[in-house]
Amino acid sequence: MSAPAVVRVAPSPTGDPHVGTAYIALFDHVFARRTGGRFILRIEDTDQTRYDAGSEAQITESLRWLGLTYDEGPDVGGPNGPYRQSERTAIYRRHVELLLESGGAYRCFCTPERLEDLRRAQRARKAPPGYDGLCRGLLPEEVRAQVERGVPHVVRLKVPKDRTVEFEDRLRGRVAIEGHTIDDQVLLKSDGFPTYHLANVVDDRLMEVTDVIRAEEWITSTRGR
Repeated sequence: MSAPAVVRVAPSPTGDPHVGTAYIALFDHVFARRTGGRFILRIEDTDQTRYDAGSEAQITESLRWLGLTYDEGPDVGGPNGPYRQSERTAIYRRHVELLLESGGAYRCFCTPERLEDLRRAQRARKAPPGYDGLCRGLLPEEVRAQVERGVPHVVRLKVPKDRTVEFEDRLRGRVAIEGHTIDDQVLLKSDGFPTYHLANVVDDRLMEVTDVIRAEEWITSTRGR
């Protein structure tokens, strides 16, 4: 018998419940019950422009109707709550500060207009899309001056470009991705809300998730342990 597993399903409440949510929840539910572990429902509602309160209610009702009962969630509680990401923003900001202090992240002051010009130029020369790292090299005093002036900015992950990122997938085996092909993803948006790339990793660690069951297209967003 395997050790007790902690798994989660983390839908976004932005519309009608998706069949993919039920599909992954089924695997999560079976895996948790088989190992004597825990099944968590986490609501990823950091995209406030698309949030739909009715959608969240439909998600919980649908899972119950299907018999996919979860051990922790926004409506049942649990030891690792809150289970809505919009209620965990203080947690994410603390982790962002730790990343900034350790050099694992940096503040980016590029305007939407510059980023659109960058994407347009990349498309024109058929180059892979991605941030060009302009703000990676800002001096501490330059960053401090911009922050003190209240210039809108995001926080980006400082991906080590000279390393290979590796992890083990239970179906594919060892997966390796070269660091220079990974974009410096935005972790914290200018509105203070985290992106998936930050909140997903922080929550999985703090909620002690042991196994992530996800669709094939999400393999490139896999986190290390």
